[in-house]
Amino acid sequence: MKLVIVTSVEEFQKDVLRLFKNADIHNLSSSDIDGYKNGSSVLMTSSWFPGEKFGNESRLFFSFTEDENINILFRLIQEFNSTLETNNAVRAVVVPIERSI
Repeated sequence: MKLVIVTSVEEFQKDVLRLFKNADIHNLSSSDIDGYKNGSSVLMTSSWFPGEKFGNESRLFFSFTEDENINILFRLIQEFNSTLETNNAVRAVVVPIERSI
């Protein structure tokens, strides 16, 4: 069993849930997060409050699941990302679980 963690911008929430379902991963959790990129953007430098940081509304999904489901999920995410016309790709990582109860 491993922990798979997926992040995406809020707009892709339904797509990511569909990817989990198609990978036969039905038990998962999610949370709202703010995503930030380092560096100054035009929006930040032209702000009335230049010290204010702007984040993107994002989602974090995670699930404890088996390797075969994760392999399918990664393939589906790669296919999904290849069709995007934005630089906000869906990201995923896998963390091995040493012990669990």
